[in-house]
Amino acid sequence: MSGPRLTVADLRQAKGTRQFTDVYVSGPDEAAAAVDGGIDILTVQDSDMSAAMRDACGDTFVVVGLDYGKVVTTDDYLRAGFAAIDAGADACWSAASLTTIERMAAEGIPVVGHVGLIPPRRTWTGGFKAVGKTAASAIEVWESTRRLVDAGAFAAEIEVVPEPVATAISRRTSLVMISMGSGPNCDAQYLFSTDILGTNRGHVPRHAKQYADLATELDRLQGLRVDAYAAFAADVATGAF
Repeated sequence: MSGPRLTVADLRQAKGTRQFTDVYVSGPDEAAAAVDGGIDILTVQDSDMSAAMRDACGDTFVVVGLDYGKVVTTDDYLRAGFAAIDAGADACWSAASLTTIERMAAEGIPVVGHVGLIPPRRTWTGGFKAVGKTAASAIEVWESTRRLVDAGAFAAEIEVVPEPVATAISRRTSLVMISMGSGPNCDAQYLFSTDILGTNRGHVPRHAKQYADLATELDRLQGLRVDAYAAFAADVATGAF
């Protein structure tokens, strides 16, 4: 998005009026390309948040994902959150407890929570599959969203929740709802660069969409590297070098 750097206030004010794009990027090259491509929000893992990464993100709103399971206690989350903000993050993604999110929000750290399928907790909802397909499950997703509001989060990723459920929740909550495979009617659409760029060599989620085939191009470049090294080795072996 061109123009001044987005703020939490901007995202809240825009709720219901437009959709934002959110992309998970790895490394400064991906970040810089996403900025040049007009992406509104970049999500970066805290282990990747460096000065070079923040520079590559330019004036784009950056959400730093705090490593669930590596960052553990509330104090750990507070330290990690402040470190991320100090490094240039605009907000922090956290799947921590409501108590921890409440503490972070109370200290002024903008928090993006998570509802629906939460991968680190997938065993509780049946694995990697949609959450909210029954009335009881849909109500639980709504209750989780409501509890995040009470804890002070300003946004939430809503992952693989059926479109009608995600739409109803997004229209009824003050949270900025970021759809990861939950339909087109939330406040932002979120995808991983590896899926967009076609570099995902593992399982590709059904909700993902590929816009490039970089894997084939990377394989071609790797072949050129191998050929060049082999040619050098051959020249040395024959005395031509």
